[in-house]
Amino acid sequence: MQIGVLHARIRLEEKMIFTELEKRGVDVKRFHIEAVPLSLDADGAREDITQVDAMLERCISHSRALAAIRVIENWGVPCVNSWQVAEVCGDKMATNLALSNAGVAQPRARVAFTPESALEAIEELGYPAILKPAVGSWGRLLARVNDREAAEAILEHKATLGTYHHSIFYIQEHIEKPGRDLRAFVAGGEVLCAIARHSEHWITNTAQGGQVTNYPVTDELREIAVNAAQAVGGGILAVDLLESSRGLLVCEVNYTMEFKNSVEPTGVDLPAKVVDFLLEVAEGRELVPAQRAAAVDAAQQPTGGAS
Repeated sequence: MQIGVLHARIRLEEKMIFTELEKRGVDVKRFHIEAVPLSLDADGAREDITQVDAMLERCISHSRALAAIRVIENWGVPCVNSWQVAEVCGDKMATNLALSNAGVAQPRARVAFTPESALEAIEELGYPAILKPAVGSWGRLLARVNDREAAEAILEHKATLGTYHHSIFYIQEHIEKPGRDLRAFVAGGEVLCAIARHSEHWITNTAQGGQVTNYPVTDELREIAVNAAQAVGGGILAVDLLESSRGLLVCEVNYTMEFKNSVEPTGVDLPAKVVDFLLEVAEGRELVPAQRAAAVDAAQQPTGGAS
């Protein structure tokens, strides 16, 4: 078996995954996202990529990862996670819609396209409210808006900055957290473990200094985390949850999960779980949806011969 890993900077998570693959004697081919030009021509598939049984995506940039795995899957190589899952999870609005359609509880949210309509949406949700970029990670560019004066100032700044991250106003209901939020790690419909991320700051991401402890996998957590993972298309995912008076709410679903701070407190070998899932995908290699549809169409075409 041969496994490909599409990566950017090699972080601790990638080192842990490489060590686990090496321990199992798996042949690994590394592909640096910045050094892998991909042809869009029908006959332009790269042999060094198409010969792998599955590709593990571990990039940092969402846009680069999404573009690359879309091409690679079109060549017939299954990716973990798939580009459809990456597309949904990488866009908070798409995640919202997928969770909503599946009936998964989450904070109320609004999207607006001008500072005026964004202010209207904020006041509909009520203060405080959370402003986020529709695409982003690690708790960056988040703002808690406590009153109208702050809302007007932040919206003006975003409109003036005018970059992609500020061109759409994504507004989320503020949930009063008990000094923590939760993260559940899900693979193939199973909750592997869960953590609580603690911080005195309202942003509890570990990238922003949050401290990690183990959290028991309750029936409520298991049900909502599995349902959230299924809603976005399944795979190996990290589901972020908020505790509220309405029960657990799904805040985000992460498709290239970070886990280096979660192995020790949970006692779960998450790199091994990632590799377990990856090898299951590789062993059950299937055509991607577009190719499957083409194969069905081909099979239905008349073959000729005597009538």
